[in-house]
Amino acid sequence: MEKLLPLAEKAAALLKARNQTIAVAESSAGGLINASLLALAGASAYCKGGVVMYTRDALLAVRDVTPEMAKSVRGGTEDSALFRSRIIRERFNADWGLSESGAAGPTGSRYGYAAGHCVMAATGPGIEKAITLETASSDRQANMIAFGQAALTLLIECLENSK
Repeated sequence: MEKLLPLAEKAAALLKARNQTIAVAESSAGGLINASLLALAGASAYCKGGVVMYTRDALLAVRDVTPEMAKSVRGGTEDSALFRSRIIRERFNADWGLSESGAAGPTGSRYGYAAGHCVMAATGPGIEKAITLETASSDRQANMIAFGQAALTLLIECLENSK
């Protein structure tokens, strides 16, 4: 988690300076993004919380998410990352939503993506952005860290470029 903390510190400083909050929906990072944001003193000022949506059942357990809504987006796509980011932002009543979902490894996903594939999205005031990361690695723990780093970097970029 040491590799995530500098990014979490930067994101936290930006959120606190703007008096804004975040909620995080994770999958293959397994909670590392939330943990890095919560590891900082004063986290309650900006972090509303999050959910590890590791399975489809976990996604459907989020209030008012229906199978029909989940069917509208294919897993492993940037659209699915945006969907999760919007859902977590709305359900937690946060200014920002951040999501990531991928295949940490050592095998690929049930959607046909290789290990190391991850999609992530940030949604906030006046901005929505999704990206795809391909690490080309089957190292599960290294991928989890890389996914967390990329998601926090995306959040920082969006915070710096939003209104």
